[in-house]
Amino acid sequence: METVRIKDKEFRVSIPAEKIQERVKAVAEQINRDMEGKNPLLIAVLNGAFMFAADLMRNITIPCEISFVKLASYQGTTTTGTVKEVFGINEDLQGRTIIIVEDIVDTGLTIKRMVETLGTRNPESIHVCTLLVKPGNVREDINVEYVAFEIPNDFILGYGLDYDQQGRNLPEIYTIVKD
Repeated sequence: METVRIKDKEFRVSIPAEKIQERVKAVAEQINRDMEGKNPLLIAVLNGAFMFAADLMRNITIPCEISFVKLASYQGTTTTGTVKEVFGINEDLQGRTIIIVEDIVDTGLTIKRMVETLGTRNPESIHVCTLLVKPGNVREDINVEYVAFEIPNDFILGYGLDYDQQGRNLPEIYTIVKD
């Protein structure tokens, strides 16, 4: 499908499914090299990162574990500017190598807050992995080590990302069509 209508908005394909899988595999290979000999704990941010995290895990060949945290900072198509933790992490993080797996780094506020919060639990190290980053929109000083795609500051959906909870199931990434 070249375009889809979700609720009241029109979206067009911006990243095809095949290209997503290529980049996910490349990011996993980089993690495999960098984390050789470690047993990293991937912490996937729900809901948006679930598809990326699943595909990433399928391509990571070193020993690793996964857990999930649910955060919320979007309402409709815009960020609220505040991050709300809906449910958190129960694992002991002391001495662990942590990889935060995020769907998109927009302003950087969510990742900055997560790194600060997880840092209080004495992990060995914290790394950030994201499917998408909007470099022109990042306002926080953060280090995103693993990035599948850099994208412009457009609203997107598909491959786990949503518009009012719709469109997460699409295998491609779609960009909103301006009215």
